[in-house]
Amino acid sequence: MDPSPTSHPYDAPTGCPVQHQASLYGPEFAADPHRFYDEARTHGPAAPIELAPGVDATLIVQHEAALRVLQNPALFARDSRRWAALREGEVPMDSPVLPMMVYRPNCLFTDGAEHLRLRKAVTESLARLNSSRLSRDVERIADYLIDQFSERGTADLLNEYAKLLPLLLFNQIFGCPGDIGDRLTRSMSAIFDGEDVLRANAELTECLMELVSIKRRQPGEDVTSWLIQHPAGLRDEELKDQLVMLMGAGVEPERNLIGNALLLMLSGRQPGASDRRGSGMLVEDALDDVLWNNPPIANYATHFPVRDIELNGTTLKADTPVLISFAAANSDPHLTDARQTLSKGAHLAWGAGPHVCPAKSPATLIALTAVEKILNAVPDLALAVPAAGMAWRPGPFHRALVALPVRFTPTPARRTTGGAPQPAAVSAQLSDPYRTAAPAAATPRHSAEQPKKQKGWWSSFLDVFRV
Repeated sequence: MDPSPTSHPYDAPTGCPVQHQASLYGPEFAADPHRFYDEARTHGPAAPIELAPGVDATLIVQHEAALRVLQNPALFARDSRRWAALREGEVPMDSPVLPMMVYRPNCLFTDGAEHLRLRKAVTESLARLNSSRLSRDVERIADYLIDQFSERGTADLLNEYAKLLPLLLFNQIFGCPGDIGDRLTRSMSAIFDGEDVLRANAELTECLMELVSIKRRQPGEDVTSWLIQHPAGLRDEELKDQLVMLMGAGVEPERNLIGNALLLMLSGRQPGASDRRGSGMLVEDALDDVLWNNPPIANYATHFPVRDIELNGTTLKADTPVLISFAAANSDPHLTDARQTLSKGAHLAWGAGPHVCPAKSPATLIALTAVEKILNAVPDLALAVPAAGMAWRPGPFHRALVALPVRFTPTPARRTTGGAPQPAAVSAQLSDPYRTAAPAAATPRHSAEQPKKQKGWWSSFLDVFRV
């Protein structure tokens, strides 16, 4: 049942155990998640939640309890085939959260020896990324995206920059040809936004299997080829799902980290603070502040208790989804000393235990380079609306802006746009920045020339930067 406008989605009588199940997908939660975390934490280490209509789970909201779950794989498994409600048909198969929770044979959803085998392939392939080349790739993509809006003097830095940059970068890292990259960009963005997820998931699977087939025949200097060549001997299905995992763990968190850091640095005052000025912060400090206070992935790391487990007075039922609230753990009052110094080693934004993020270093480098690049390229960036008026995208997993509108002094584009949406057209496309085909104009019957399909973002980028 939806809360009334005057109630909080997690209200409970003072001093009583929490009885109400909170919705984590509505606008009330997105507008003020920390109010929910504070309320939930007063009643124990865990809270019953609804991730989407018909999808129930438990959310861990205390730091110490989060570490107990994350660091104890013998009691808390990651294999979602254990999910009792899903096995019994109680979860809608078109639920928007399923792509983020359903089992895939990758290192995110496996345990034990199988997890070690897959994780080793991923970590050793990622270790082959050259940091200097990665920085150059980020700068090149950033230049291309900035060119799309530099002449307008206005932009939405979330949808036109932070959202597109990691998607295009992963096309580069994976070694995607133009058409596959366009489809990958379109399908992955649809999954993140919960739009037609069954179709998007099918398209994602199809284009990644095509990519694996191509790279088996023609390997290159890219993560896809390195995974294929790894001694773990991954099957095509496993290869595809490691790539899905890498994109899922990289694209959404990266765009939110970039967007939230830019909001902080462009704000007159940093969110949640009393005296520090966002405009005077170093980029490194802004990123760390976001990881503490608005972590890009706020609630995730789904575990399944192997049996009924008592956690600080709360019973976690066997084979039910238990998620970690990184945001709530980071704001736990017991971390007062660490929060006062924003100690980099104490927050849980990168996870903990055997499933800790394997790409912390490259992810930090990407965000740092992306934020520095836009601030240096457009030095008079200013928010077009007050920071307090920014809308946050509903959803249980992320802490994500809807948009980040800015204004600045227009400057000429430095490169041709190679067939990408032109600056005058981009502003009309913000609701669908991943569109790969413009609406076809009517073609006269006597004309033999058919309307040309507009290229997608990755194909257009390749037209400018042949890589």
